Amino acid sequence: MKEFEELLALAAIFCGPEEWEVLSRSETDGTVFRIHTKAGGLMDVDVPLELVFHLPVTYPLCLPGISVNSEHLTRAQCATVKEKLLEQAENLLSEPMIHELVLWVQQNLRHVLNQPETGSSSEKCTFPLSTTVDDELWVTLLHLDHMRAKTKYIKTVEKWTSDLRLTGRLMFMGKIILILLQGGRNNIKEYLILQKTSKVDVDSSGKKCREKMISVLFETKVQMEHKRFLAFEVKEYSSLDELQKEFETAGLKNLYSEFVLGLVK
Repeated sequence: MKEFEELLALAAIFCGPEEWEVLSRSETDGTVFRIHTKAGGLMDVDVPLELVFHLPVTYPLCLPGISVNSEHLTRAQCATVKEKLLEQAENLLSEPMIHELVLWVQQNLRHVLNQPETGSSSEKCTFPLSTTVDDELWVTLLHLDHMRAKTKYIKTVEKWTSDLRLTGRLMFMGKIILILLQGGRNNIKEYLILQKTSKVDVDSSGKKCREKMISVLFETKVQMEHKRFLAFEVKEYSSLDELQKEFETAGLKNLYSEFVLGLVK
């Protein structure tokens, strides 16, 4: 109930054009929403920020997931802002905290940016970067309905997986498009946020659009029999037998039988 009341309050506060958007809501995965705001940066210049929050079903007894995105900040700066927001969130556990976190970043971004960057990259931060260490590997299988802007879409997926240190496969077999991801669970979650919130494809009229027809077929911790992928590769298969062998080699034969075969029937 607290979460529902908090969402209503946030929607009322961030009521300007494109300031607020609920991205997904689930009884099992919680709620994901995005807030567009501005904060005073260096030299008193306003910096546009895109903050994506994931409220698990146990929130506010646990920390929210946070992603920070801004074309005006470097990757390392985005990571630092996220880290500082999570530190603030730890002091606010058990009570609704999102509005306080947004107010905090609006008031303190300048001080955060004055700190030395801990990362080595000076690239602009156009994606959320996980700062949480997750030693346990997870594997997730995604299904895409279609991919109209194929070349651009593939390059985007390759960049995201590289930035988030994910390995696996982007697999094409006829009309079947699958993405097999392996890596830290938090990084996979951030990949899914990117996949659902970025304008990664085009619609039938050629206009840029978000990915609305992606489904998570399977996710679990990597087991002993599962192969550890060393890189993320794009592969095209000429037959179901080739695709099946890929899954069998990866120790995922049951995954193929249970989830992939049904896509061709």
